[in-house]
This record gives sequence, C-alpha cells and structure tokens, in this order.
Amino acid sequence: MKKTILAGALSLAMAAPAMAQAPYPIGHIADYSGATSDVGVPYGRGVQDALAWVNANRRIGGRTMNVMTMDYGYQAQRAIAQYQSWMGRERPVAIQGWGTADTEALTTFVTRDRVPYISGSYSAALTDPTGRAPRAEKAAPFNFFYGPSYSDALRAMLIWARDDWQARGQQGRPRYVHMGANHPYPNSPKAAGEALAAELGFEVLPAIQFALTPGDYTAQCLTLKNQGANYAYLGNTAGSNISVLRACQTVGVQVQFLGNVWGMDENAMKAAGTAANGVVFPVRTAAVWGADAPGMAQVRAISRISDQAGNAYRPVHYVAGVCAAMLMVEAMESAAANGGQVTGVSIRDGFYARQNWVPAGFEGVCAPSNFTAEDHRGTLAVGLYRAVVRGDTTQGSVDELMRAGTMRLEHVTTVNLDRRRDWLGW
Repeated sequence: MKKTILAGALSLAMAAPAMAQAPYPIGHIADYSGATSDVGVPYGRGVQDALAWVNANRRIGGRTMNVMTMDYGYQAQRAIAQYQSWMGRERPVAIQGWGTADTEALTTFVTRDRVPYISGSYSAALTDPTGRAPRAEKAAPFNFFYGPSYSDALRAMLIWARDDWQARGQQGRPRYVHMGANHPYPNSPKAAGEALAAELGFEVLPAIQFALTPGDYTAQCLTLKNQGANYAYLGNTAGSNISVLRACQTVGVQVQFLGNVWGMDENAMKAAGTAANGVVFPVRTAAVWGADAPGMAQVRAISRISDQAGNAYRPVHYVAGVCAAMLMVEAMESAAANGGQVTGVSIRDGFYARQNWVPAGFEGVCAPSNFTAEDHRGTLAVGLYRAVVRGDTTQGSVDELMRAGTMRLEHVTTVNLDRRRDWLGW
C-alpha cells in the first residue's frame, strides 16, 4: 500500500508542471457570415491575429491561450448556446464577444459565472458595473469594451453637429433624425441621442426604419428628404448604410449623415463611392492604417499573422479589434503577475490596474482607456472622422485608392464628453 501511495504521489508531482502549463481557454464569438459580417470579419480577424501573435511571441504567466473562435452568424440564441457549452466544458477565463442582442442577453450569465466579456457591442447598458446608475436596468460588472459607447459617440456627434450648424451661420433649429433597424443594436443609443438633441436645441423628427441587410431604401430617402432633416444618424452597419447612401444620392437628399462606429469604414467608402463623401463617424483608435504612429509597426506585425506578404489594407475595425484583444491580454498579465491566479475575477480587476491605459507597444494607435469598479466607460474622448471620396472607386483596391488620395479619412475633431452620472448606463 505504501508503494501504491508513493507511486500515486510521484505521478501527481510529475503531472503538476504539465497541468500548470495548460493554455488558458479563451472564447471568441464572431460574426463572419451574418447580417453584420461586413464589419464583423475585419474586427474578428484583428482579435484573432492579435491573440495568435501573443501566443507566438510572449506568454501570460508562462502559458499560451487556447482561443476558441465560433462564427455565430449574428444569431443571439447561437451565441447563448455556445456560451453554455463552453461553461459546461472548457470554462473560458475570458471571452471576446460581438453583438448587442447576444451580449446584453449574456450579461446575467457572465456576471453569475464571473467571466470577463469584452464585446464588439458598445451598448451603454454594459457600462454600469454596479447597477446603481439612474437609468441602469442591471449591473454589468464583467462587461468591457474598447472605445466610447454608442450613446456617447452619438452625443459627441450631436455636439459637433450643433457647432457645425452655428459655424455655417444657419438660422433656426436644425432638424435631427435617427435611422436604423428596429433592433437592439441601432436602438441602443436612440433615446439618449434624441434626448441630447432636444437639449441642444434640435428639432427631433420621427425615426426612419431600414433593415440591417442591404436593400432598396428609396422610400426611406424620400421620407428623409420630405422631412427636411439636416442631420441624420445611421444606426446600422455599413452594408445596409451603403444602400441608404446610394439611394439618397439618387433622389437628391441634402443632409449631413452621422455614421455609427460600425456604420462606415474604408471598405464601405469604396463600395458606396461618392455617396459616402462627407459622412462623419467615430473612430476608436488614435490612428488609422498607414499612419505614422509608434505602435503601427506592432500592428503591422500582427497583421502578418493572416497576411504573410504584408500587403493587406486593414480598415479601422481591424485595428480596433487588435486594441480590444490587447486590453484583455494585459488584464490577464496583471492577474498573472507575481504568480497570481488568472481567474475571471483577477482579470476583471486587471482592467482596473492602469490609468490612461495604452497597451505596451501600441502607443499612438490604441487610444487611452480608463476603467473603474464604479464606471466601465473606458473613454469619453470621441474622435470624429469624415469620409472623403473624390472620384471613381470602382478601379483599384482600397489600399490603392487610399494611396492615390481618391479616398481618405479626415480627422474632424475630438469631443471630450463630461462624465455625467445621468449618462452612465444609458
């Protein structure tokens, strides 16, 4: 019996180092085939490349990550089912997620299971970790995202729109309209935007609905024209927004479009052509592809994970995906420091470990983030850019068009919002 016990103890001792080096399980829910795949693909690719690059070039507490990527086709029930499957088997220590409907539906689950969930949804409902904000419906202590919330980005654009109206010497009250699908994602900032628009002196017009998928939106553009709107918020992703922009150009709509963060990018500019010219939209990063920023060399190295030749042009969403992934990695590194345990709670606390947080090596690319146990609004500085399209975009790649100056992203301004308590969680 003594021999048996000693043999068992020796076996456990030999197995311990191997067990200690097991990769950290990381979930990744992405939309590569669904209604938002036009922007889900570059963002998800940025997340995947960044995590693969970390595995190849550094360790987190001496261990790699087992990244489990699942394309859920933008179907919330599939994301929920996948989450439940993971928690029954692999039990990921953190998850990179995607959409608003699924992320909001999973909030209660990740809170119960104490799993940090870094989403591609920037719903303001995810920003109150305590549930005590005036308009909060529930606490979201394990939800994080990189960049301003949908609501705060829209607030920044409305402040810019008011200043733009005044700077152009326009008379009377400017008219504002919210446009998008009747869906949790485009609806997320609707009430907050309309409330601030009224507070700023806009006349708020009835919302105009259009689907998340491309289609013929001539009727919506005629409604927009007849309303006499001056500023219109496009709440959908780029695919359906392109259809709206083209239709509105055809019927002669004269309006300043405000795109949400997923509503415009370099690929959409090429697809929409001159119909995209002038759209103002928020950009989460401090630099876009090709900029002369210190951290861009590291982003280019990450890009080579899936583009060994280094020729691919990476749109704004890819770069944001890299930054979101690196925030999670550094939160995990904080948890692992000094032999610490990398758990959901310690990773969450890792998001609170730094102020004005820019992942190391990504200076000038990833904008600073600040998270606290009372407030998960990572930033209130909203960089606004204008899509500039000056010619035929059917000839040449995005990279060629950007290099030729046929298309460019023009920085308009950065709006620094007040950290208003009544805006937390809304």
